[in-house]
Amino acid sequence: MTARAAELQVIAGGGIAGALSPIAAEFETASGHKVTIRYGTTPELIALARSSAFDAVVLPREFLNDADAAGKLAGATADIARVGLGVAVRAGAPKPDLATPEALKQALLEAKSVATVPASAAGAQVLKLFERLGVEAEVKDKLQALPGPAKLVEAVAAGQAELGLFLINVLTAPGLDVAGPVPAALDRQIVYTTGIARDTARADLGRAFVAFLQTPPAKAVLAARGLTPL
Repeated sequence: MTARAAELQVIAGGGIAGALSPIAAEFETASGHKVTIRYGTTPELIALARSSAFDAVVLPREFLNDADAAGKLAGATADIARVGLGVAVRAGAPKPDLATPEALKQALLEAKSVATVPASAAGAQVLKLFERLGVEAEVKDKLQALPGPAKLVEAVAAGQAELGLFLINVLTAPGLDVAGPVPAALDRQIVYTTGIARDTARADLGRAFVAFLQTPPAKAVLAARGLTPL
């Protein structure tokens, strides 16, 4: 760290934490500046953007659907990665058949408990998936609504939830076995985008961070953590 080192305040989607944290650490080493990241679900990020200061964002594009939150950003955003939904079980547990929409529907009907993060952008897509499969009512009573990705992983790893449905990169975690992606016909990819705060005093540093997220080393980390770089 140099005498003129600055601290970049970033708000980011919890689903990309596994990749973004090591990328931020690499940026710190390369730039000599500190990156502080506050992770949250999309509603939490919208609330943060409305009420607190930040310099840059890395979050699902659904964030931009809120006009007040989107208005906190300066200029265009840049998409950096996308990722789809998957299903996981506790490590060593039998994996359900996910080959077809009908197979996934049957797995959901037979499961004793299903966990997701409804408040997140990805969780919202999971709920829509239940609707498209026609199992919304059947899943409702056995749905475990977790507050964030880490809690979802914990619940499935501990056997508290038989199935976990969420972003497949999040489900690739110790204690879990990924049964597979949801069938392509049902998948709705979450796209992560980046941007700079309109009122930041560290715009140059924010732009440098956003540019770093699009470099080959950063893309390699994204890919290694289960996301598709854009």
